[in-house]
Amino acid sequence: MKELVAFIARSLVDTPDEVAVHSLDRDDATVIELEVADEDLGKVIGRQGRTARAIRTLLTAAGQKSRRRYVLDILD
Repeated sequence: MKELVAFIARSLVDTPDEVAVHSLDRDDATVIELEVADEDLGKVIGRQGRTARAIRTLLTAAGQKSRRRYVLDILD
């Protein structure tokens, strides 16, 4: 899942070298933290959060297969 989020984020931003993805395992979920450059933050979030919501939807759908819950945190 970490690679999926990194691929999507690198495709969206202007500076793909500054994309960093970290994964933290919790009891019932895996938290994926996404860090991008300050000027690319709006591109990852999208208008009214639509892009971020779409990425979270993809994580939910992919997590159904492995029966694991994934949470996306976009760090600023």
